[in-house]
Amino acid sequence: MAFALSVLYFATYYLTTPVLFGPLAGFRIELILAILIFFISLPKLPGSMILKTPQSVALIGLAFAVFMSVLVGARWVTGAVQAILGFIPNAFAYFLVCLHCNSKKKLQIVVLMLFSVCLFVIANGSIAFLHGVPDDSSHMDSAEEAPMPAEATTIPYLLAMRSDAGNLIYRLRGLGLINDPNDFGQLVVCVIPLVFIFWRPKKFPRNLVFVLLPVGILVYGMFLTHSRGALLALVAVALIAARRRIGTLPALLLAGGVFAAAMALHFTGGRDISASAGSDRTELWSTGLQLLKSHPFFGVGLGNIGDYTESHLTAHNSLIVCSAELGILGLYFWCLFLFPTLRNALVVSSPEKVSEAVPSVPEDDATLLTQRGIAIADKAEVARLGRLLVLSLTGFLVAGWFLSRAFVMTLFLLGGMVEVIYEMALREGMVAPRLRLARVLPYSGGLAVSLVLMMYIILRTLNFMH
Repeated sequence: MAFALSVLYFATYYLTTPVLFGPLAGFRIELILAILIFFISLPKLPGSMILKTPQSVALIGLAFAVFMSVLVGARWVTGAVQAILGFIPNAFAYFLVCLHCNSKKKLQIVVLMLFSVCLFVIANGSIAFLHGVPDDSSHMDSAEEAPMPAEATTIPYLLAMRSDAGNLIYRLRGLGLINDPNDFGQLVVCVIPLVFIFWRPKKFPRNLVFVLLPVGILVYGMFLTHSRGALLALVAVALIAARRRIGTLPALLLAGGVFAAAMALHFTGGRDISASAGSDRTELWSTGLQLLKSHPFFGVGLGNIGDYTESHLTAHNSLIVCSAELGILGLYFWCLFLFPTLRNALVVSSPEKVSEAVPSVPEDDATLLTQRGIAIADKAEVARLGRLLVLSLTGFLVAGWFLSRAFVMTLFLLGGMVEVIYEMALREGMVAPRLRLARVLPYSGGLAVSLVLMMYIILRTLNFMH
């Protein structure tokens, strides 16, 4: 029951309570769900892997950093409470996955939920296109001050905007957590590799229906978002996926071909991808680094970066937003979540680091694993699941480079799924124990410093090119 309620909780935050529950949404269904799941989950907490993962410490630290960022940066007590209440529902996803998603079958159900969310949005957006969208009657030569048809702004799953040439385009988006086309594109690019969890070797008809067709639908949905960041993320995922099978150089050529084909098909809706086209974004990045310099410890407050930019826009880079809004403290705890997640995903995805199963209980007691709900997996399957999550995390991080979404539920869901697979392998003696917290702490600090230096070097290089 706890697992089913957890999946419903995830779907509620992606699709919003009005969509799922209609008139009942006014009763704060999402809050009732969270409270109910919390109390049902308490008996499973003792002895669970949650108490062993550095990510749990990281999320507690992030919650503290979120609170302090508004309390100190914005000097607003009520806002600090609101900020932490907005952060907790997303972070809660990590704990729910770790507690209740303890088998491959349950991982598949979570993936199915994510795919269903994407399919729902794609279907609603496609229906809106079929019913007809307002035509562009302005025929502007540029996007500057081009009037927008009033009726074009009232379509729930489509965002109307101007391309670089001034043409009216519609971009697919969801609601709630994914109410921006770029946010939805990021979710889609994360889900595409995960769909391959349903792949069965030598079962082409089944794979065609349950894997290839859904992937095609997701790619079509991503095309409708016209998201440049999602396109680059998809190219990165294709590059890493192909590199293992065909080598680095052929994979680079394939990724380049994918990118060229996408641009030829107007994947971005007439919006250019270049250093000059992103000059306004790099200016926001520079502002974000300046805010980190002037508010180094606690930042300017969660969600407040727009108050310090001329255009009142966020920085459109998860690293910059995390650094500027939460300061060094928040960036450190974000890296404390990210580092062990990436490390464990890379470990379970590597055949060299995954050994054959050595059950942690005697053969006569092997049923104990089943009673605990831990599925017995072989080396090849663990490595395959690990690779899918590496690809999904790659898509999230590359898309996140162009988005201000450092604390969304998708990241914490993926982090929980990584730990579930790692725990499955660990219980069967297939991988080494997790890094101790004492070792993860300095590595995470090094990652935080390296990311800030990397961003500084990138900005200096781009400014020099201009």
